[in-house]
Amino acid sequence: MADPGNSGKTLNFNVGVLGHVDSGKTSLAKALSSTASTAAFDKNPQSKERGITLDLGFSSFTVDLPEHLKEDCGVRGYSSLQFTLVDCPGHASLIRTIIGGAQIIDLMLLVVDVVKGLQTQTAECLLIGELTCPRMVVILNKIDLLPSTKRQAAIDKMSKRMHKTLENTRFKGCPVIAVAAKPGGPEAPDTEVPQGLSELIELLKAQTYLPRRDSSGPLLMAVDHCFSIRGQGTVMTGTILQGALALNDTVEIPSLKVTRKVKSVQMFRQPVGSAMQGDRVGVCVTQFDPKLLERGMVCTPGSLRTLHAGLISVRKIGYFRGALTTRSKFHITVGHETVMAKVSFFGLPTPTSLSSAAANDNQSLPQAPADASPTETNSAHPLSKSSPLDKTFCFDREYIYQEEYVNGQSGTGEGPNPEQWALLEFERPVTCPSFCLVIGSKLDTDIHANACRLAFQGRLLEGFEDKGYTESTLPRLKVYKTKQREGQVERVTDDYTVIGRNLFKKETNLQLFVGLKVRLSTGEQGVIEGGFGQSGKFKIRVPEGLSAETKQQLTSNSKKKTKGGNKTESVKEEEPKTDSHPIGISLSFKRYIFDPHKKMVQS
Repeated sequence: MADPGNSGKTLNFNVGVLGHVDSGKTSLAKALSSTASTAAFDKNPQSKERGITLDLGFSSFTVDLPEHLKEDCGVRGYSSLQFTLVDCPGHASLIRTIIGGAQIIDLMLLVVDVVKGLQTQTAECLLIGELTCPRMVVILNKIDLLPSTKRQAAIDKMSKRMHKTLENTRFKGCPVIAVAAKPGGPEAPDTEVPQGLSELIELLKAQTYLPRRDSSGPLLMAVDHCFSIRGQGTVMTGTILQGALALNDTVEIPSLKVTRKVKSVQMFRQPVGSAMQGDRVGVCVTQFDPKLLERGMVCTPGSLRTLHAGLISVRKIGYFRGALTTRSKFHITVGHETVMAKVSFFGLPTPTSLSSAAANDNQSLPQAPADASPTETNSAHPLSKSSPLDKTFCFDREYIYQEEYVNGQSGTGEGPNPEQWALLEFERPVTCPSFCLVIGSKLDTDIHANACRLAFQGRLLEGFEDKGYTESTLPRLKVYKTKQREGQVERVTDDYTVIGRNLFKKETNLQLFVGLKVRLSTGEQGVIEGGFGQSGKFKIRVPEGLSAETKQQLTSNSKKKTKGGNKTESVKEEEPKTDSHPIGISLSFKRYIFDPHKKMVQS
């Protein structure tokens, strides 16, 4: 371990500890850590009662800088390396907390019970890692439960399975190591010595890199715990996601619309003058009730917005089995919040995006080598083959409405997914930064089902702060539906005029359609001039005139209808008999779904 008295700076490296419930994540964090923060190790009374972690736990241990970091870190003034362990909950209903924690980690430890193997929530944690983290180490825990004579064979078999599972993910070839974080189980005495921890620490040191830390830009800090200290003030602990803070800075708690001055800053109980992106800190402010903020965001005043709706880029997560349908509701995790939202999908007007429905992606969660990995398509992992993310959204383009998300070329699931977006309409306002990660889930899915609940991911491109966004902003969004109507020509009036039927209902306001172009099945183009009678019939003007063949066909049809009857019957306002080869009328137009006037537009 590094000398705590070393006067140089300490490089902080955030390690997320994720895995299925009861896989031993908290025991592993305890065994590794020398210094526990206020939020560490199941201090929540519910956690102690249930034996599971209900919130993010943070703890740390410090080591000497690894050789491969000394050159880069030395010039930056770092003399030691601190691993901050983020112990994320594994309970099925708390996946929203995992997502909140996963956005602040540099390396992921995926803890797997060596006896049970990869389980549903383990696979979900793997997917979250793919969305949020560049590196991973797999921990095969509880090896003490394996018979000593068969232990190594079982470890080798499970290691092989894990490598097969990860073959088509971004973590292909990642290290797999076996440990026993708490031999004998949670109730065993602390005298039991953990197995494999020194090897794990060396492996973690080898996996470290110099994370990209940027002190520029507005402060954004994810707060996970808030408490008061008598005589000093209120302490908010959390991790700085972007920017930096220093003593006497003014910070905003945007969910409460209040600002406070920073009185002191600590990093694992050591006072510091400032901290920056990636650092785990405790920030003391005065005159603030800690009960008002257990979890949330702290930021530079005015830098975060509270949104009622937003536009995101969107990619389906390959393991999600269901279709992503427009108007359905999903749990949306954005920033540090999870809220229900209605989702509407749209894309660019290409042949692919015009598909009215996409094939469902029926991949199952990885369980064993035979079915562990998805096929080698764009679903190999959630971010593969995706186009570069643009941080802006263009309101000047036209987009086509989609009944559901389109998978692959022509909805077949093969080839790259077309570029797609979604409108999220939140059930309650959310406070979040621009361009933040967004994950859509179905957290109400049966937790015992072998089904991934993570449905899609994206980035927030545009946010609507106005509560009346449907009137003030949405009309700018040019998302349209194509409409096609078919009718028939009833008879000809003169060389330039025909009467049509069956295109509109009797109660339709035909004035809305006056001036729209139509095409006859014989090739002529016409314009709707107005209604004719009271039964939904209409008059069409053909500027170029009807061809001789069309007039002959219409005259022939008319004679067939009037044969055997008197002349007055042919002009009565009633539906004529259906002729064998009627001349068709086609009306095509677009309607912008957010246009309050519901105008019909033709190219």
